[in-house]
Amino acid sequence: MNTLLQGKTRGFIETALALLLLLILLFDLYRVLSVFFGVFTYAIIFSVSFAKLFERLVALLKNKRKLAAFIYALLLIAIIALPFVYIISALGDYAAKAQLWITNAKIHGVPDIPNWVAGIPFLGKKIASFWQQLQADPATTIASHEPQIKNMLQRLISGGAGMVGATLEFIVGIIVSAILLASGKKVLQPVYEIMDNIVGEHDGSILVDATGRAVKGVAVGVMGTAFIAALFAWIGFAIAGISFAVGLAALTFFLVVIQVGPLLVWLPVAIWLGTHGQTGWAIFISIYGLVVLMGIDNILKPVLIAKSGKLPILVLFLGVIGGMVAWGFTGMFKGAIILAVFYTILHSWLGKRKNSTALSQ
Repeated sequence: MNTLLQGKTRGFIETALALLLLLILLFDLYRVLSVFFGVFTYAIIFSVSFAKLFERLVALLKNKRKLAAFIYALLLIAIIALPFVYIISALGDYAAKAQLWITNAKIHGVPDIPNWVAGIPFLGKKIASFWQQLQADPATTIASHEPQIKNMLQRLISGGAGMVGATLEFIVGIIVSAILLASGKKVLQPVYEIMDNIVGEHDGSILVDATGRAVKGVAVGVMGTAFIAALFAWIGFAIAGISFAVGLAALTFFLVVIQVGPLLVWLPVAIWLGTHGQTGWAIFISIYGLVVLMGIDNILKPVLIAKSGKLPILVLFLGVIGGMVAWGFTGMFKGAIILAVFYTILHSWLGKRKNSTALSQ
């Protein structure tokens, strides 16, 4: 009897130690790989989003996948990473110019603001009131807002430093995605097998496909909208004769990606044009920004997300916003994936319930 109890106790202790060692191993594995989570996230995003285009490139190159991966990586780095590099270099210049403008405003004052600015919905009266205070006593008004201004400039500089890391993650993510795409469909085979073992042969592939649709929906919807908004922003600013139109277009791309929107770009530009006596161009930029740029951000984005992701707009929208609040930039993809998988599981479960109810009747 004692021998039996000792055997059970020994077996329990050995099982507990094995589980403890497994947990330690998993924790250490998480610590090692957590450094690369951002890179892997971007790699998955690019792989899913550009898979069809990559296969077309492979077909053009007569099935030379490695050469196609090399060309794909170069093109994507040039198209996606270079605008971020431009923004980083421009942020320092804008911070310096903002500091110089504040110094000049304290000494020489500020020009009159156009009357039409007060008529801008929601923000017009507040802008006009603040500008009047600034004209009446520039030094005191700026001094009263100096902590907020310094904080904003510090965030601008620290944001540029943070974007350096993000740009490096982008570049490495593009390279990893090129390697994944060069390997073809065999890369996903272990993922399908793992999910089939966890949730079943039928539901496993459905969940993997739902994850892919969520990533594609956010990548095409959010990134695609950002590119289109940046392109039209550059066109509008170039028509208005603004010398730094490319920098403003890059800033528009970044603000649309992080779900802030293009308002913080075109509205200050319109005000700047108005204060420099270019009333006609200021009105043009205001109408162009309100109709074209805001239309792209508010109308085109949901359409692209729904069309590419084949999931309800509300599911992806909540995932994007909630994920960004929780985890930052890459969180919009994580949040969308989590909600898409949950929606797929729920939809599948409800479908099974309906089928079982119909069969029982």
